[in-house]
This record gives sequence, structure tokens and C-alpha cells, in this order.
Amino acid sequence: MAISKSSRHAHICGSFGEQLVCNWLSRSGFEVCIVDHTGIDILAYHQRSKRRLGISVKSRTRTVGTEAQSVFLFRKSEDRDKLLAACKAFACKPWLAIYVETDKAGDLFLTSLKNFDRKAYRLGKNTEAWGMADRQLNAYAADAEIKRVHIDFAVYNWW
Repeated sequence: MAISKSSRHAHICGSFGEQLVCNWLSRSGFEVCIVDHTGIDILAYHQRSKRRLGISVKSRTRTVGTEAQSVFLFRKSEDRDKLLAACKAFACKPWLAIYVETDKAGDLFLTSLKNFDRKAYRLGKNTEAWGMADRQLNAYAADAEIKRVHIDFAVYNWW
């Protein structure tokens, strides 16, 4: 089913990405809440491990022909600084969640900022991005520190 975006689709996709992250973290034993704070979208706490995460969520829709386009995470150092400042204020570790949907499927990736930096998943000098090309997807699959949820969209009897 081809994607025909409504005028509010970017907002709806962003909200869905946040809810999907919350759902999977909750299923994994985390207490989670969506926060309206510059730099982070979700706070998550795992009681047993005492892990506290401050998560910045980036959600994108890719239409046919644009599936392999990267997701921009930080376009300038101030964007990264906002995430770090929010995590300092809430005493949590900075994490990134990336949700990308196409007409056939959706993928949610979750990793620490530390892992992102260590593996240098970047695009250019001034723009940090999450690549979506096949070779990058294969690298993510081989990285135990990147959590991934894949959803296949099977559409029945819809518009």
C-alpha cells in the first residue's frame, strides 16, 4: 500500500515512534514516560539493573525510492548538547531511538549515544545521521548493543 501522507503525518509518525519505544521498553521491564523536554523525549528506568535512560526519538517516513535515506540525528553540535544537558539534569544516560517506516515495514533501533559515537555511524563532518543503506543495516544487525524491532505491515481491507 503506497504512503500518501496527510498534513499531520510527520507529527503522527513522531508520536507513534515514541509510543513504540515506550511499548518495547515497558515489555522489557522498564518504567517509562514521555517527557516534553528539550533534548529528550522519553525517560526510562529499569528497577533491577538500576539503568536510567534519557532517550531522544527520531521518527521518519520513507516513501518508495527513499527507503535508504539516512535519518539526521544532530545537524549541529547544539542539538547533541541539548541531549547531554537534559540527561545531566535528569541523571540519566543518553540514548537514541530511531523509527523508520516505509510502505511495507517499520524498523525501530535503540542504542546508547556512547555506542553510536564508538561505531561512528555518521554522515559527513557536521551532520550526524543514522544510515539506512543495506550495508549499514547489516552492521546494525551484527551489533549486540543496537536493539531492533522490525514490523511488517500486512494491510487487509483498507482504503
